[in-house]
Amino acid sequence: METRDVALVEVARTSDVPEGGVVKIVVGGNEIALVNMGGGAFRAVADECSHARYFLSEGEVDLEERSIECPKHGSTFDLDTGVPRSLPAIVPVATYRVKVEGDRVLIDVEE
Repeated sequence: METRDVALVEVARTSDVPEGGVVKIVVGGNEIALVNMGGGAFRAVADECSHARYFLSEGEVDLEERSIECPKHGSTFDLDTGVPRSLPAIVPVATYRVKVEGDRVLIDVEE
C-alpha cells in the first residue's frame, strides 16, 4: 500500500468565515471552497463545479442539508463526501480534511 506525506497548511482563522459562509482559498495550486458549518466545524471541497467551470465558493451553503450549490446550474454537492446530490453534475468534487486548532483552520494537503 502506498503512503503519502501529509501536510497541514494553515489557510484561515475561524473568524475569517462566518457560520454558514464560504470563502475561496488556494493551497498548493488547488482552488478550495472552505465552509464554516458552525460549532467549530469546517468542510473543504474543490472550488470548481464538476459540471462546468463555475466556483462553488460563489454558491449558497445549506447547513441543514450539509451541501453547497453551484451558482450557475444549481447542482448541489454533499460537503462531507463531495458527491453531487442533484443534476446536472454527476461527478463528485474532491474533499479535503480540515482540522481546527484554536482559531486556526488547517487543510490536509498532499505534498
